[in-house]
Amino acid sequence: MASFNFCRVFLGGRLTNDPELKTTPSGVSVCSFCVAVNRRPSKDGESKADFFNCTAWRSTAEFISRYFHKSSSIFVEGSLQQRSWENQEGQKRTVTEVQVENAYFVDSKSEMEERTGFSPASRNDGPAYVPDAYKATAPAFEEIDPESDSLPF
Repeated sequence: MASFNFCRVFLGGRLTNDPELKTTPSGVSVCSFCVAVNRRPSKDGESKADFFNCTAWRSTAEFISRYFHKSSSIFVEGSLQQRSWENQEGQKRTVTEVQVENAYFVDSKSEMEERTGFSPASRNDGPAYVPDAYKATAPAFEEIDPESDSLPF
């Protein structure tokens, strides 16, 4: 029987607030945010949502804080992590968070501009983030003559 030692998480939802970007004392960027994910409507049509605390590190943290804002649609990929600590009253507290490895745009450019007045393509402060895992596997694209008979459509 196979044994799995990790939990993969994929969430699609909206940010409940602007992402909060901080820097650790050693200079590492960390971003915290919450994603609201709608549940399927109940039989009586009532809609509910679940709220997931998320943390991203380094370039992913910088990407999220730069291009996403309160109410932005976002799709995140990562893993679950549970932390425990003791509060000032000596009570044990536990939190489960999504450790985000990749984040993706969901809204179209026009939807994002309409809702927030913000367009990632209008920024001049660098290219959009491409996760390192995809850089090595990204296919190379070549120009094709649209008049060519070799096009499949």
